[in-house]
Amino acid sequence: MLAADVMKGDAPVTMVIPKSGIWWVFLLQGIAGVALGLLLVTEPGATTIAIVTFLGFYWLIMGIFALVRVFVDQSVPWIWSLLVAMVGILAGLSVIKHPLLAAIGVPTAIVVIIAIQGMVMGGLEFISAFRGAGAGSFILGTIYIVISLLLLAKPIAAAIAVPLVFGVLLLVQGIALIALALRARA
Repeated sequence: MLAADVMKGDAPVTMVIPKSGIWWVFLLQGIAGVALGLLLVTEPGATTIAIVTFLGFYWLIMGIFALVRVFVDQSVPWIWSLLVAMVGILAGLSVIKHPLLAAIGVPTAIVVIIAIQGMVMGGLEFISAFRGAGAGSFILGTIYIVISLLLLAKPIAAAIAVPLVFGVLLLVQGIALIALALRARA
C-alpha cells in the first residue's frame, strides 16, 4: 500500500493507494486517453469523423446481431429485436454512407440530449430548493437551466466544441491514470 497526503480544506487527508498487480491496465488506459485526447485537440474534425465512422460500424454490427436474435432468441419478443435491428442497421448504414454529415449530426444530437437532461435536472433542483434544500439548489438549478438554454440556442456550435472539450478531458484523465498506474506499481 502506498499513502499519499492530499489537502482537503485545511486538513491533510491520507489516501491509501493499493499496490496492484494490474497497474499496467491503468497505464494502457492512460496512454489511450492521452493519445485520443491529443488527436481530438490537434485534429478535432478528422478524429470526430473517425470516431463517428467507428460508431456507425458498431451500430451496423449490433443491428445485424439483433436481427439474428429475432430468429434464435425466444426470450425477447421478436418485434423488439426486429425494431432494434432495423434502427441499428439503418443508423449504421447512414453514418457509414454520410460520415461528414454524421460527424456534425451525432455530436449535435448528443448536445441536444444533454441540454434536455440539464433542463430536467434544473427543474428537479428548483423543486428541491422550494422543498427546503436551500439557496444552493436554486442556484444550481439556475445554472443547469441557463447552460441548457445556451446549448439549445446553438447546438451546432456546441457540437463543434465537443471534440475539444472531450479532448481536454481525455488528456486530464489519461495523465491521471498514468500517474495512478505508476504509483500503484511502485
